[in-house]
Amino acid sequence: MGREECHTNLDEYQLKDQNLNAVLPTTSDRLPTLSEIKVKLPEYCFRPSFRQSIAYVIKDIFFVIFAVVLMYKIEHLFQYGILLWPLYWYFQGTIYMALFVLGHDCGHGSFSVYPLLNDTIGTLLHTWILIPYYPWKITHKNHHKNTGNIDKDEAYYPLRIESYKHTWIEDNLVYAPGLAWFHYLIFGYGSRKINHFNLCYLMYLFVIHVSIINLICYNIIPVFIFACYFVIVTFLHHIEIDVPWFVDLEWNYVKGQLSTVDRHYGHIHSLIHSIGTHQIHHLFAKIPHYHLETATMHFRKAFSDLVRVKHNTILPSFIRMFKLFLRQRTIGQDVYIFAYVND
Repeated sequence: MGREECHTNLDEYQLKDQNLNAVLPTTSDRLPTLSEIKVKLPEYCFRPSFRQSIAYVIKDIFFVIFAVVLMYKIEHLFQYGILLWPLYWYFQGTIYMALFVLGHDCGHGSFSVYPLLNDTIGTLLHTWILIPYYPWKITHKNHHKNTGNIDKDEAYYPLRIESYKHTWIEDNLVYAPGLAWFHYLIFGYGSRKINHFNLCYLMYLFVIHVSIINLICYNIIPVFIFACYFVIVTFLHHIEIDVPWFVDLEWNYVKGQLSTVDRHYGHIHSLIHSIGTHQIHHLFAKIPHYHLETATMHFRKAFSDLVRVKHNTILPSFIRMFKLFLRQRTIGQDVYIFAYVND
């Protein structure tokens, strides 16, 4: 797969952006192979360091524990400490997103060179934030193998109008993106159904030994905040004006992975471990999160015509594109290449 030559019969798909334009080659050009892209990146970017990876785990776990202890002290020592709950939820939800990214590295094998260690740490991190590690790992790898493929991708793919009828819940998830994550865990997306969610027993044990109020305030609400992050971030990785989707006959690996979008998440970009640098992650999922920025810099320098990056404000971009997504995502059986356009 990595050595195949990737041709495209697309018309030019130009990314309208504030700073740079990205154009997929026309029929007279050839997309580079995966190997041709890889040689332009520093070799060390592909080598995970357990010491470096575990340092991020320790740091993020410290933040989680520190936030819980601090909020507990504030709640019990200050009369109006309850007013600080929203700050706790925002901070803890952000760190939960960071924990997800670390577990995400484990799932890709970019945390360390030891598979059992990766799966052990990934299971622990993801279970804490109510993600079933192994089912998610399998479907996420399928997403990476088929990114941008209308017929095989796992999430946000265009829906054949003859074979799918959306529900009221799905049509209104833009108003509560955190619920969209739980909806996906239970029901899957579109016609490709799968149930990832089997962690309720852990929450039951917590309620029995502590209390349901503590469960909700200290963990469930931060998990909901994380879920909002997750839906917004993953949606904007793949849905944007003129980013093409292909039927299986028109699709190949490099073409699909290049149909992803880089975004910067402002003051939380580093906190959530630079997951917004997504083109390189999709081309080379084995690159650890702490090398994504360096690898992206070299990729942009060598293949500036293939870069897709947006600098728009995140929440307005999500609302704008989700509305277009709901209006335009159903397509006919005869559509071979699809892209969202401004109404």
